[in-house]
Amino acid sequence: MRPRTWGAVAATAALLLGTTQASPAGAAALPVCPTVFGHGGYPTGENPWDRDQVRQPNHPKGLAQERSRGADGVEADLQLTRNGTKGVMWHNTTTNGLTGTRKPITELWWATGTDQLKGRTITRGPYTGETVHTFRAWLDSARSMNLIPLVELKGEAKQSLLNSDPAIRETAWKEVIAPISERISSQEIMIYTRDAALKPELDRRVRAAGLAAALTGHPSWVDGIGWEEPPPPASGNHASWQAELTRLGSTTTSARMATSWTQDFTTWLSGRCV
Repeated sequence: MRPRTWGAVAATAALLLGTTQASPAGAAALPVCPTVFGHGGYPTGENPWDRDQVRQPNHPKGLAQERSRGADGVEADLQLTRNGTKGVMWHNTTTNGLTGTRKPITELWWATGTDQLKGRTITRGPYTGETVHTFRAWLDSARSMNLIPLVELKGEAKQSLLNSDPAIRETAWKEVIAPISERISSQEIMIYTRDAALKPELDRRVRAAGLAAALTGHPSWVDGIGWEEPPPPASGNHASWQAELTRLGSTTTSARMATSWTQDFTTWLSGRCV
């Protein structure tokens, strides 16, 4: 079942109560409010890893925060541990921002060894103390909060997904595909990658598993400025946000839009859509 959108619910309630206001003669009808996808911002510019505040909603606390800000969906990040043995939700290439020694995610086992990834916690930013979660656990948390997951398969994962060893390769792809297959009958899940080398194989594997729907319906990114730390004013996005609403015109369907300024975006939309 598709999660509700706050804009569509508001419009339905207004119609039921008979409180919808007619547009003045000659005025354009307002578009239906978009289905909003929240995204944790990552700094632009030089050495972004030194300023990153680990804002990505890769754990239940982040999901709940995005929900409270008005999001209907979230964009988060899928990595694979050593030899593709565990799908985990983490944005950065390394454990920068986590307790323990700093190492690439692809060099760590999930629950084996003194440097295992399981149990490490975030050391800075709004989610300090949160742990790393598996792909399966994260999907289940998103479903429990009625959020649509948009999963970015990070390029680092190709170390195992495109590995020359077929055993490693198949183990890794199972960690990507199986959690989606197990849940797709009761939960909408979308996946993509920005990595050009990984994309063709991701598309092929997803389609071969009968999950082609996971490659469609993705939101448009609507922010006009890059994220920084501290975050720049959301007003820098107003022109691009307005352009997206204008492009929608008086559409009666809810377009999907993704932003790093979730709270600001949903507040700004008030009165501009129904």
